[in-house]
Amino acid sequence: GLYTSPYIFRFHERMQVNGVEISDEDLSAITEFVKPHAEAMADHPTEFELVSCIAFEYFMRQRCDIVVLEVGMGGDLDATNIISTTVLSILVSISMDHTAFLGNTLGEIAEKKAGIIKPNSHMVTVKQQPEAEAVIRRICAEQNVPYEAADQDSAEVLEASITGQTFLYKGEKYTISLAGAYQKENAVAALRALEILNEQGYPTTLVQRQDGLKRTTWPGRFALLGTEPDFVVDGAHNPAAADMLAASIERYFKGKRIIYIMGMFRDKDYRKVIRKTEKYADTILTIAAPDNPRALTPQELADAVREFHSDVRPFDNIEAAVAEAYQLAGKEDVIIAFGSLAFLGDLTEIIRKHNGGNQ
Repeated sequence: GLYTSPYIFRFHERMQVNGVEISDEDLSAITEFVKPHAEAMADHPTEFELVSCIAFEYFMRQRCDIVVLEVGMGGDLDATNIISTTVLSILVSISMDHTAFLGNTLGEIAEKKAGIIKPNSHMVTVKQQPEAEAVIRRICAEQNVPYEAADQDSAEVLEASITGQTFLYKGEKYTISLAGAYQKENAVAALRALEILNEQGYPTTLVQRQDGLKRTTWPGRFALLGTEPDFVVDGAHNPAAADMLAASIERYFKGKRIIYIMGMFRDKDYRKVIRKTEKYADTILTIAAPDNPRALTPQELADAVREFHSDVRPFDNIEAAVAEAYQLAGKEDVIIAFGSLAFLGDLTEIIRKHNGGNQ
């Protein structure tokens, strides 16, 4: 089973078994089953709690052997953390995000994230900043869990382009269909996790691992949606993600003329995101996620961008911004849309229509 959030194109993406999304019939039936239980509670569950409950019931009915649960936010107090049968916890790079809920220091945030580590289980993480690493090590010791950090330097990149990358890990050759300077680190963490799972009775062959990594897609993570000009979408919405986006631009588009389409939530550190990314853009077009009260208006975001960049143009709808970007960009130029996953579904559909449905 696989449980993720948010969805990009369709709600059903959030619950999958063997790569297949939950059906309308199953979603409807399980929602009806959960509804009276939720309504009977004095403290009514949140939307995320309800969706998580539906997912758990679905995975149980599907008799899943193992489930990958993506935490909604934080860890220890997250709805997904009600699970007590954890085999393995995976912590990727921890950065300053959701500070209103998780804490104002990296250590406080790491404490919340590491709350998913269960006693006498296993965990794998990546190279963390010292403050976060110290907290994770302490919690591992308290829970009697070995501290395992996957080292991305143990993987040698053989080829890398905007359509993916090939690397050598422990003498084995892997190809991932994901660009992004940070995806090698994520892939190495996944491979180390598979090694640990193998020891726990969940074996995989080399061919299965190679095939699994190659088939892995993640919409909105430095994804190429069109060519001539290259059109890339990325969910970068906080300073750490902005650093990763900047590194990817340096790797794949150094020296190219770039047009941004940017939309941000007001509860994010959007000024820092702007500061870290604006220097790569020739022109910046601002938009807002439709019908989302957390979104900065295009004008508000444009005003913030103008503090750092002179050529900024706000657009009231995404379609107009995409049309303008294509108008501005030559075949050798690059368009990058980023700032939130909330508008990427709409954006992707617009780009597909613009390209005649071929991308």
